[in-house]
Amino acid sequence: MIALTATALVVGSYLFAAVVGGVYALAYREWETMVTRAPLTQQGMVLIGLVALSGLLYPLVGLWGPTGAIALACGLTFTMEREHMVWRIVGLMLFGALITSLMAMRGTGTAGIWAGLYLGTVVWMTDSAAFFAGRQIGGEKLAPDISPSKTWSGALGGLALGTGAGLLVWLWLTDSPIWIGILLSATISVLAQAGDLAESAIKRFFRIKDSGDIIPGHGGLMDRLDSLTFGVFLVVIVGATHAGFGAIATGLLHW
Repeated sequence: MIALTATALVVGSYLFAAVVGGVYALAYREWETMVTRAPLTQQGMVLIGLVALSGLLYPLVGLWGPTGAIALACGLTFTMEREHMVWRIVGLMLFGALITSLMAMRGTGTAGIWAGLYLGTVVWMTDSAAFFAGRQIGGEKLAPDISPSKTWSGALGGLALGTGAGLLVWLWLTDSPIWIGILLSATISVLAQAGDLAESAIKRFFRIKDSGDIIPGHGGLMDRLDSLTFGVFLVVIVGATHAGFGAIATGLLHW
């Protein structure tokens, strides 16, 4: 997954769009089966296809492409059973926003590559450190009612390594102030763990352990992507606020 992500990130354009759209379409497939607790229907498969299409439309027509595809998918839910309509729309809007955010962050220049590298480093190092610190140290549970396996030691270990690794990448990539790198890295690390807990809460609501089984031994794609969710949104908000929506990566890294 790292090799595929890195290649798509470097190449950008339609390859990155296809990978992002495809990955989140598969994630929506897990969402669809989770909220309905039933096998996929033909209409559900159309929703998945529209999520995938939304990624490919971004480099073709910009923001209006994925917006239109997701809007069409949300409209289609009104023709399906009403019981699951709200959760379907929530999932479609969430994954559509993630696809759009990632495509906007990548942009067309090299700054998008470095922004993706920075974000991925913080998130993946946070996840890894939280897992191993929690296993080795243990201790008091972080949120036992949501995710019984997570501990405060794991959370603090994830925060420490995620922030430290992010700062090293920050110092390598940019001459921007160190304090901004520390603040951003620490915030993304905290948000990565918040995203993990949020997905755990949703799974607990629907009484499932894993979102899927597409990755043997690791659950589903949602289980692997949850930590990225809030961090992506933060990157877009910070970058767009600083330099505009058309220069998110530059606005994130260069101050």
